[in-house]
Amino acid sequence: MTTLLTAADVIEPGRAPEPAAGALIDPYREISSRYLSLIEREHIFDLHKAGHGVRAIARILGRSASTISRELRRNHSAAGPYGPLAAQRKAAARRLRPKRAVIAADRQLQAVIQEKLALRWSPQQISGWLRLHHPEKKRWHVCHETIYQALYLQARGGLKRQVQECLRQGRARRKPRTGPQERTKRFVDDMVMISDRPAEVHDRAVPGHWEGDLITGTYNKTAIATLVERTSRYVMLVHLPGAHDAEAVLAGLKATIPRLPKHLQGSLTWDQGSEMAGHKRFTIDTGCQVYFCDPASPWQRGSNENTNGLLRQYFPKGTDLSVHSAQDLEFVAQQLTGRPRKTLAYRTPAEVFRDLIEAT
Repeated sequence: MTTLLTAADVIEPGRAPEPAAGALIDPYREISSRYLSLIEREHIFDLHKAGHGVRAIARILGRSASTISRELRRNHSAAGPYGPLAAQRKAAARRLRPKRAVIAADRQLQAVIQEKLALRWSPQQISGWLRLHHPEKKRWHVCHETIYQALYLQARGGLKRQVQECLRQGRARRKPRTGPQERTKRFVDDMVMISDRPAEVHDRAVPGHWEGDLITGTYNKTAIATLVERTSRYVMLVHLPGAHDAEAVLAGLKATIPRLPKHLQGSLTWDQGSEMAGHKRFTIDTGCQVYFCDPASPWQRGSNENTNGLLRQYFPKGTDLSVHSAQDLEFVAQQLTGRPRKTLAYRTPAEVFRDLIEAT
């Protein structure tokens, strides 16, 4: 009969978890096929002793080479050689929860980390410095995430709450982040994404499809809406003398798009800015479908982004855009559409757009 051992009996000093009141470890109990079993560890022992390499053992057992390499490295005995029963006990003990936090278990390490945090070092800088200047102290080679956990989990982290203010963000807890799949819906009405845009729009084969955006002035308090036709690069500027919220942008676009010939009111591609919250009403009122770019993907509106850069020659960043009248915007638009473009074989957008209008 095998004696049941506690975690402290089989784990190296300094790495012991804090199991609940003498939790016992049964090395013969199989947890899951995800983990190596005692029988597999016996095979590893026999094959390794026979001189087989890590990859050969992995092929025989149907495991990855990294699993075998990690097993031999982590679960050998304190004396040196690998033993299957001792390895099984170590692995079982390592799974016990809760574990004692690495930083909380080392007062000297706590002091060093708190000293560096007081100097406004980031956890990542501290982690790298510890590895560089204390290569012999392997237990001090903690990753930056371990330091963050020690700060945020005050119940067992080991670092004083006062040093949190030394972090660049000064937060006392982690700020939750969400991925694209968990992101809250941007608008009440469902968006039609750019991935659903017809191929004829994407390859600029058919004229009448537009890209739009806002350029903003000082502190984002003033704005001008910009529209660029994808085939001709023809530019129209929408005057927004007051606000540039969803209602103002909707009114401006509804006053601009219907002025175009019907065959040039194909679609509008915009980013996911809040100013387009009225996109559904715009589509219903004008018949012009709105497509939305993916988050943080300005290249999906490349013509418009390029045009916005050109417009900064006339409307520099950090200036008040409300001082410009509708006539001023029309003058600037004519200036841009009168420039020859290499992509148009050095014809001007105005010339190409005129041909598109006369094509009907």
